[in-house]
Amino acid sequence: DAPGKTVQQFMAEDVQPTADVYWGAVRYESVLVDGEPVERDIRPETDEDWARIKQAAAKLGEFGTELQTPGYAEGRGEDWLQFAASLVEVSALAEQAADEKDVDKVFEVGGTVFSVCKACHDVYPPAEGVPESRPGDLEADAAG
Repeated sequence: DAPGKTVQQFMAEDVQPTADVYWGAVRYESVLVDGEPVERDIRPETDEDWARIKQAAAKLGEFGTELQTPGYAEGRGEDWLQFAASLVEVSALAEQAADEKDVDKVFEVGGTVFSVCKACHDVYPPAEGVPESRPGDLEADAAG
C-alpha cells in the first residue's frame, strides 16, 4: 500500500513539526530585548504542556513505525528499518520522560532523538531521500 505522501513530504509535514514540539519544550535561550541580552529557561509549566510533549513523543513513535512500512522502506537499505526502529525506541523514552515530568530527562532524551534523526539523515539526505552509495554498490557495479 503506497503512502499518501512522499518520504520528504512526510518528514517535512509530520515528523519535523512533531520533533520540534518535543525539542522546543525544554530549552535555554538567550534573546535580545531592547538591545539587551535576556536569558530564558523554557520548560513545561502546566499539565497541558506536559500532555503536549508526551503526545509529540508518542506521535514520533507512530511515525517511526510508519517509516518501517513497505511504502516508505521499499528501495532503501536495511539501515532504514534500523533507523526507524531506533526512532520508535527513543520515542518510548521520550514519552516516559514527559510522563514523569522530568525536565532534565526530556532535554537529555531530546538529544538522543536528534542523534537518531541526524544518523538517518547522514545516510538518507533529506533533499534526495536515498544515499549516494551503499556498501555493496561498488561490488555490484564492478560485477555488472
